[in-house]
Amino acid sequence: MMKRFCLLILCFVCFSCGKSSDYVPDVAVNFSAPLSDPRLSKLTAAGGAVLISGYGVSGLIIYRSASGYVAYDRCSSYQPEKRCAVTLDDPALTVTDPCSGSKFSLNDGSPVKAPATRSLKSYSVNVSNNEIFVSN
Repeated sequence: MMKRFCLLILCFVCFSCGKSSDYVPDVAVNFSAPLSDPRLSKLTAAGGAVLISGYGVSGLIIYRSASGYVAYDRCSSYQPEKRCAVTLDDPALTVTDPCSGSKFSLNDGSPVKAPATRSLKSYSVNVSNNEIFVSN
């Protein structure tokens, strides 16, 4: 009886403690730049978006909505283990995962076309003294 109990516990531990790979990994993000930076020139008006590489899992998307700035990781939330970087659509209201065809809204990061069901990973954005800060 004790052997069965131990075997049951061992099976439970082995099969229930696996690390889930269906979420975009957490990595430290600490991006800052003056809003006058040429890389951010498309953010001068609402509806503008820029891609910044070298931050997050697959880079950053910074979008200027009518109510302010938002930032997301470019890593698609659909099969994030592939680290497929979304690309900007024209006009810049959505982004597309070139690996799966999923589309995401830049207003809130939510999926607008399957197969994705999770929103893009978002980051905190602060603007102070004409400088933008993106962090988590």
